[in-house]
Amino acid sequence: MTDLSQTAAVPRGRIDCVLVASGKYHDIDFARLELLKLLGEDERVRVRVFEDYANLDAIRNADFLVTYTCDVMPSLEQQEALRAWVAAGGRWYALHGTNSILRFLDNGLVDSPAWAPHWMETLGSQFIAHPPIAPYRVDVADPDHELTRGIAPFETSDELYLSDVHADLHVLLDTEFEGEASGFVRAKWRRARHPVMYLRPLGQGAVLYLTLGHCRGHYDLQPLMEYWPSVERCAWDLPVFYDLLRRGLAWAKASAVETTTQTIKAP
Repeated sequence: MTDLSQTAAVPRGRIDCVLVASGKYHDIDFARLELLKLLGEDERVRVRVFEDYANLDAIRNADFLVTYTCDVMPSLEQQEALRAWVAAGGRWYALHGTNSILRFLDNGLVDSPAWAPHWMETLGSQFIAHPPIAPYRVDVADPDHELTRGIAPFETSDELYLSDVHADLHVLLDTEFEGEASGFVRAKWRRARHPVMYLRPLGQGAVLYLTLGHCRGHYDLQPLMEYWPSVERCAWDLPVFYDLLRRGLAWAKASAVETTTQTIKAP
């Protein structure tokens, strides 16, 4: 009898994602919904949504992690668990204010205290300040990388992140700035290039960080201000930003998109 069995590649099924979306001074509802729409474009992806990093079991069991936060700092136990998860092969797509710690001082200035060095070393950077929102040019630092291949330099009106770097980064997008970040403790900045999108390798895994994506609605500055006069969408208004988001999500879940072999026998 002829053996008609054969081995076929079978795509992996369910992919588990944890999305942490919360924080201050931003339209978190808008960002959360937009990210869920993008994650929902792949029917295999199942998402658990949290406001902080307390559910470590969910993160440890996730195939990838996505965060959009502002001034949300995990405990030291959570920081160490996140570092270990990435080092063991986890992929983390960190967006906008994930690396921020903000404190409003009595003199009206905003401070970015260095209270979580372990956290910022894992992320690769810490937000320090940004100038007033205005148009600026984003350049492609590595045009040959899969995450940026085919992306042209573009202009956006967004928060231009001025950050301290705490690790060796593979910078993919960057911008140049010299001037004043009014309202922040560290206000004067010399001419330098600042990362906009980068990879921070860590053990067997990595963090992909994209600083773009500020958004704010009318009620998101409470209790500092009862009503913010304008709705801000910034880079969210640009098709290239959604392209970068989709590329980042594809990168994040890539390690989970595996094939297995299965023997199929003819009847």
